[in-house]
Amino acid sequence: MIGMSINLRKKKAESAALEAGVDALLVTHLPDVRWLCGFTGSSAALVLCAGEAKGSKASRRAVLFTDGRYTAQAKAEAVGSEVIIATKSPLLAACEWIATSGVKRCGFDQTQTTVADLAAIQKAVPTKLRKSLFVALEPLVAKLREIKDADEIAKLRAAAALGCKLFDHILSYMQPGMTEVAVAAELEHRARLAGAESMSFQTIVASGERSSLPHGHATLAKLPRRGFVTLDFGVLLDGYCSDMTRTVHMGRATSEERNAYDAVLEAQEAGVAAVRSGVTTGDVDEATRSVLRRAGLAEWFTHSTGHGVGLEIHESPRLATKQTQKLKTGMIVTIEPGIYMPGRFGLRIEDTVLVTRSGCEILTPSPKAWIEL
Repeated sequence: MIGMSINLRKKKAESAALEAGVDALLVTHLPDVRWLCGFTGSSAALVLCAGEAKGSKASRRAVLFTDGRYTAQAKAEAVGSEVIIATKSPLLAACEWIATSGVKRCGFDQTQTTVADLAAIQKAVPTKLRKSLFVALEPLVAKLREIKDADEIAKLRAAAALGCKLFDHILSYMQPGMTEVAVAAELEHRARLAGAESMSFQTIVASGERSSLPHGHATLAKLPRRGFVTLDFGVLLDGYCSDMTRTVHMGRATSEERNAYDAVLEAQEAGVAAVRSGVTTGDVDEATRSVLRRAGLAEWFTHSTGHGVGLEIHESPRLATKQTQKLKTGMIVTIEPGIYMPGRFGLRIEDTVLVTRSGCEILTPSPKAWIEL
């Protein structure tokens, strides 16, 4: 199943390359490398050849370049790819190979290539090829990765389900006076015991006045007897990320806090309801933002509504104001409106959802109704 998925991904990338006017791709962004061949090491360059040039040794080939640390791993993981163990930088080795392969025009992702890397790419090939061989492209592979295949969806479902189990557990663990760090540590410990490779990003536990920090990473601050606690966390499971946010209240809330929570929950559910294939990401953002606007809270919603999730915690598409990209069946995105009132309180509610033709499937179905501990 995995091999079939990767072979199909390669074919899609080859077709996209040819449509972009190149007969090969130089892939250096590690999540893209993994998506195209399965290799999970930290040092790699993948050359994917789509052309059929006469006499070319590169015709319809995938060649993975890595270093000696990954000799056994690369041969075990790289599906349908020749493996070359480089004695120099994998990037330089790949470029030198391309220069002698018969490839006429090789595309690279300009958003993942530093100025230093570009200089190295040019230096690695003969002077006569420097102006014609390499072509800067928009993120071609990343665009293909927006729509998840069946194997990816299964892995993302599993990662999301683990996140929900962790939330269920942490509700019974949290107590006033406990530090935010202790809560984060318990989440992370349980995640590893359950098989997670790591957390998919630095765990956010923001309590009391600190809940007004959108990215309030856990500190030694103590959970209040009365106040919000925002929990934003995810796991990395089998290479794929989960992402969810729930906000609970310690002790009895004020009417203002309860009304604010109800407004954010209504906004979040409106965003989820707006998701379906063919809808623009800007329209989904407006669905959440308009609810908070009616409640007089829009000025405190200071970030976008959501983002794609997959091999990386933040992927395309972006769900934000005035974005015109359309959602497609198979995309997996977050819906996460929130409000943040500095020095007072904040809260956020987030689900990860799978886009379908007629709507969406919520992958993080943990309770969102008011929780008071």
